[in-house]
Order: sequence, then C-alpha cells, then structure tokens
Amino acid sequence: MNNFIQPIYLGTAILLILGIRKMSSPKTAKNGITYAGWGMLIAIVITFLVPTIHGFWNHFLIIAGIAIGTYIGWSSGNKVQMINMPQMIALYNGMGGGAAGAIAAIELLGKHGDNFTMRALAVLGAIIGTISFSGSIIAFAKLQDLMKRVIVLPKHQMVNMVLLGLSVVFGCIILFSAKASLVLLPFFIVLLILGVTFTIPIGGANMPVVISLFNAMTGLAVGFEGFVLNNYALIVAGTVVGASGTLLTQLMAKAMNKSVSSILFSPINESQTSTIETTGSLKPIEVSDAAVMMAYSNKVIIIPGYGMAVAQAQHKIWELAQQLESRGVTVKFAIHPVAGRMPGHMNVLLAEAGVPYDKLLDLEEINSEFPTTDTVLVIGANDVVNPSAKTDSNSPIYGMPILDAALARNVLIIKRGQGKGFSGVENSLFTMDNSRMLYGDGQDIANKLVHAVKAI
Repeated sequence: MNNFIQPIYLGTAILLILGIRKMSSPKTAKNGITYAGWGMLIAIVITFLVPTIHGFWNHFLIIAGIAIGTYIGWSSGNKVQMINMPQMIALYNGMGGGAAGAIAAIELLGKHGDNFTMRALAVLGAIIGTISFSGSIIAFAKLQDLMKRVIVLPKHQMVNMVLLGLSVVFGCIILFSAKASLVLLPFFIVLLILGVTFTIPIGGANMPVVISLFNAMTGLAVGFEGFVLNNYALIVAGTVVGASGTLLTQLMAKAMNKSVSSILFSPINESQTSTIETTGSLKPIEVSDAAVMMAYSNKVIIIPGYGMAVAQAQHKIWELAQQLESRGVTVKFAIHPVAGRMPGHMNVLLAEAGVPYDKLLDLEEINSEFPTTDTVLVIGANDVVNPSAKTDSNSPIYGMPILDAALARNVLIIKRGQGKGFSGVENSLFTMDNSRMLYGDGQDIANKLVHAVKAI
C-alpha cells in the first residue's frame, strides 16, 4: 500500500509547486490556487488509506478536524476585508507552525521515540514551528492594532539568548535522555515564550518581512515533519515554501534598504525618528483645480499605498481612472514592492476593484516614465515616494529604492493630515514646487475628483 500512496503524495507535491509557480503572476494566480487546492484535497483523501491510520475513531477525528477547519476557514475567508488580509495570512501561517509543533510533540512521545534521527528532526520541527506559531500570533496582533506599540524588555536580546539556550538544553535532553517526556512541556513553553519575545520589539512597518520569515520557518518545520512521517508531499511542499519564503524575506528587506538582521535584532525596529527637517511649505489645492489638472493631462500615474487600503478607496480610484481614460488620458498604476502590509497588497486591492493587470507596473517598469508624466496622484503612500531616500545620506531611508514621483511635472498628494510615514521621516516631496496637497479621507477625495472630472 505504501508503494501506492507515496507516488500520489509526490504528485500532490508537484501540484503544490505548480500552484505556487502560477501564483507568481496575477494573470495565473487563480489557476495556481486551484492547482494547490486540488493537491491538498488529493493529499487529504489519500491519507485515509495510510495503513497506520485505521479504525473508526481515527477516521472520525480526521473528519471532525477537517470539518471544523473548513468551516472556520470558509467563514472567515468570506468575511475578511482585503485590508485585513495581511493579518489573516499571519494568523493562518501561525496555525501551520502550530500544527508542525503539535506533530513533533506527538512523534516525540510516539513511535519514533527510540530513533535518534527522527527525534532530532522532530526536535528541529518543534523549535521552528512553535516559535513561528507564537510569533505569528503576535504579528497578527500588531497588524490588527491589538498591540499598538513595540515592547522592549530590559536586556531584551539577552532574554532571547537565554530562552534560546534553554530550548537547546531541553532539546538535547529530549535527544539523549531516557526521561525525554518529562521536559517536553517546559520545552514547548520556552519555545512559545521565545516566539513572543522575539516578535514584540519589531515595529509594524517591518512586520511584512517578519511574516514572510515566519512563513519560511513554517515551511521548513513542515519539511522536517515530512521526514519524520516519511511523507513526500510534506517534504517537497515544506522545502519549497521554506525556500521561497526565505527568498521573499530577503527581497523585501532589500526593497526597504535594510538587512534582515537589522529588522530582527535591532533593539527597537519601530519607526526611527529623523532629525532632518524639510524646507518649503505644504501647498493645498482645491479638488476642482486638481480635477482640471488631471483631466487635461496626457499621462497620469497613480501611486497607491496603505492609506488607500485604510480608506477603502480602490474602487473610487479606478472609477477616477476610467473617467480620465474616457477623456483620452493615459492612466497607469505604479506599485512599490513594499507598499501596503504584504507583497502584492496593492495589486490585490486594485484587482478587486477591476483594474486590469497590465496597468499595474512595478518600480523597475514605471520609474523611467515619470519625467514624461504630466500628473502623478499619490494616495496613501509616503516613504516609497520620498526623494530623501536618494538625496539625503543622513536620512534613515537613504538608499531605499523609491518611485520617482518627484520627476513628474505635477504631483497631487491625497493625505488625511500632515503626519510622517512609517520611517518617521518628513517627506520632501510634499514641499516641492510641483507638489500640491489634497487633504481629507482618501475615498471621499477620490469620489469628489470623480464628480469634478465628470463636470468638466
């Protein structure tokens, strides 16, 4: 039977890989989700044929778990708004880490208790999965504004090192001592605490990188448990998720001009306050004048940020773009890699509003077009358009790749107030001669712009 089951597990792993590959492009992402979904369904069904899983109660528990999980996932997935998708991903990723940790606990107490290699892999899976679980819960709390500030304990990094050392000691006892079961509970408690203390000093601006890292950790933990369970699907899928998550973490850190280590291990990673002050003044503009400026432009580039997501203005922004296009204006959207709370956040929001994929251009594709653009509309973005990242070597965001909105002939900025971005740095774009401010709620301003353009 095992010779029949394992090739099918391998086939499901291939489906998962194809699904992840197709998710790399918005045009094929839907098919990718379908591929991965079929892979998971086949893996679940074939698990009922595993020889070691037999009997009514075993099957009943599996079905009950599937039913409960499906209900929670389906209901929450239908209710969650797109703006809350990052924290939902953090929460679900934590569930994966917790599952890997639970499997490790069962295996350490069960049939692999006398196999050193399997115990070692289970211990590694427990460490990585459990830290990912509790850390992801904290990440969820931060993104959901349940935890609104960073928490830095006295000698914080020393606390983390002590907890890590304790987990290693407990892990060695589990590996080399006959009394392993006695330290399992304190082992997991220490790991849960370590996940919390590891995450609480990291600020919300850096949380997308942390979530990506925890995603990689969960994949790695699942891969280790796949070896323990001799399950090809878990081995391959876990390894792919671990590798892709690690690469994504590095790319996101690079896009923020930070190293992964500085994000994870600096004493405080919340917004650093800059002492640099901008010169010039903020110049407001009336909605009617801004509408005229856009309506008589040849090309308009719209730069969305997290503020657009908060205002849920994506539908009105797309309606505005359509109004401009009906007047012969070329409209494109410029997407920065770290705009929003997760990679692709802006892409998802705009796609939800009906914006065609070919209008969503990333930084490398769009930056060369700003000098020939008549008007740029910035809504909810701050640091990703701040020229200080290129011009001021003393700026905390110096070296961060930005969208060159400042090079356009005119820049309109929709902003609720005069606050700073995540980095705590004043945005020199806002006081430039070619920039004008539209103060107010993003959705309300976008709606007024739509009606103003229609009236021209």
